Amino acid sequence: PDDLPPCTDLTAQALLDPVPAGLRSDLLLQRPDIMAAEHMLRAANASIGAARAAFFPAISLTADAGVISAEASNLFDGDSGSWLFAPTLRLPIFTGGRLSAQLDLAEVRKEIAVTRYEQAIQTAFRETADALAGIRTFGEQLQAEELGLQANQTYYALARERYDQGVDSYLVVLDAQRSLYRARQSVVVIRLARLVNRVNLYKVLGGGWQERS
Repeated sequence: PDDLPPCTDLTAQALLDPVPAGLRSDLLLQRPDIMAAEHMLRAANASIGAARAAFFPAISLTADAGVISAEASNLFDGDSGSWLFAPTLRLPIFTGGRLSAQLDLAEVRKEIAVTRYEQAIQTAFRETADALAGIRTFGEQLQAEELGLQANQTYYALARERYDQGVDSYLVVLDAQRSLYRARQSVVVIRLARLVNRVNLYKVLGGGWQERS
C-alpha cells in the first residue's frame, strides 16, 4: 500500500538512547508492580521509607557501556539464581496495628503486604538483571556474527573471481552465495534480538532510564 512508511535498516535509526553507566536502582520504583505494592503497604499503615530502607537494594544497576554492574549481578546466586539480598530492619515499618514498632523481620514478613512488596522487588531486579545481561550477550554475539559475515563476503567474492577466471565451477559460487545469505540472516536475527532486548529493558525499568520527577 502507498501509505506504508519506507523500509529502513534495523541499524539506520537509534530507536532508543544508549544505556548509560551508573543507572541507580531507584528507577525501578516507577514500575507499576512496585508502586502497587507500596500502595498496599501504605494501606496497612506502613512507612514506605522504612520499607525501602529494609527491602530495596540501593545500588548502581549498570557499569561501563550500560552492561550489568557487579552490584546487580551479586544480588543473585550464580548457580541457582536465588535472591541473595538480606534485608535489615533498622526502623519500624508499621506505625499502627499489631506490628506497630516491630523490628523482628520474621514477624514483619508475616504481613501479606510485606511479602508482596518483597516479591515485587525481587521480580523487578531479576527482570532488569536479565535484560542488562542481554546487552553484553547480544553485543558479543553480534560481533561474532558480523565477523562471520565479513569472512563469507570475502569467500563469495573470491569464488566469483575464480569462476570468472575459469578456475572453479559455478557450483562453488552457489555454495558461497548460500553461506553468505545464511550469514546475513544470522546478523539480522541478532540485531533484532538486541532491539527486542532493549525494548524489554525499557519496559522492566518502568518506562526507560530517564529519571522522573
